[in-house]
Amino acid sequence: MFALKRKTMGEALFDIVNNLIMLCVCFLTLYPIWYVLINAFNDGNDAMLGGIYWWPRMFSLKNFDAVFASPGIMQAMGITVAKTVLGVLVHVFFTAMVAYALSRKGLIGGKLYILLGTITLFFNGGLIPTFLLNRDLHLLDNFMVYIIPVMFSFFDLIIFMTFFREIPEGLEEAARIDGANDWSIFLRVVLPVSMPVIATIALFHGVYQWNDYFAGIIYVNNPDLQPIQTYLFRVVAQSSSSQMMVAVQGSSVTKSVTSQSIKLATMVVTTLPIVFVYPFLQRYFVKGMMIGSIKG
Repeated sequence: MFALKRKTMGEALFDIVNNLIMLCVCFLTLYPIWYVLINAFNDGNDAMLGGIYWWPRMFSLKNFDAVFASPGIMQAMGITVAKTVLGVLVHVFFTAMVAYALSRKGLIGGKLYILLGTITLFFNGGLIPTFLLNRDLHLLDNFMVYIIPVMFSFFDLIIFMTFFREIPEGLEEAARIDGANDWSIFLRVVLPVSMPVIATIALFHGVYQWNDYFAGIIYVNNPDLQPIQTYLFRVVAQSSSSQMMVAVQGSSVTKSVTSQSIKLATMVVTTLPIVFVYPFLQRYFVKGMMIGSIKG
């Protein structure tokens, strides 16, 4: 009885320590986000004095006024939304289509294709050959430069292929008996039962498309085709002085905003939209991450 009591106390102590550790980890993870948020909503000059740790000392929207008052920001936001939505649709469909073909037994050259694809996970052509290829494909200053070069990922293909191999063969056999061909099976049988992996890959690629600013810097010179990340990157780069002149309803108004406060407000503007999308995909995302973890 005494030994059992000691074991129970030990387990209780372990639970307490474990909970404390988890609380510390959560705090260290969430506090930097909270720090950025409260400083973004604080007056820029006041924030330079320091001492802001838990809530804004001088609440202000001037930082966001400076960001959104920049001309062309709504155009850039529209480009980002368009390339994210279209990019996710094209990427998921094309990668899933190739993965389905490679997951089928008896595909001629299937092992060779997988080997060649695996090599691309470790080696690539580099920036200059990629730039020259996109130039020859007439993708420079073209909206499709955000879509075509990243419409396929072999890493995502592996995730798709692992899921497709776990689909019972009886589903496809029943569909073939009913007269379905490969396209019908893929579109009407395989994709509808693959929502967990589709949501997982869609979240991965959607975050990439939303956060990508490099393609807009390297391949796009037309300001009308710049995504929001590239646009705000240039806003931050131009906010090196402690004050900015921003246009508000046709008149120039000097507002005291610092380069640091502009950066923090920019981080909030570019991060919050994708954060709001995550809860809607979370249950599929968690299930999709378990793909291939349990066998038998």
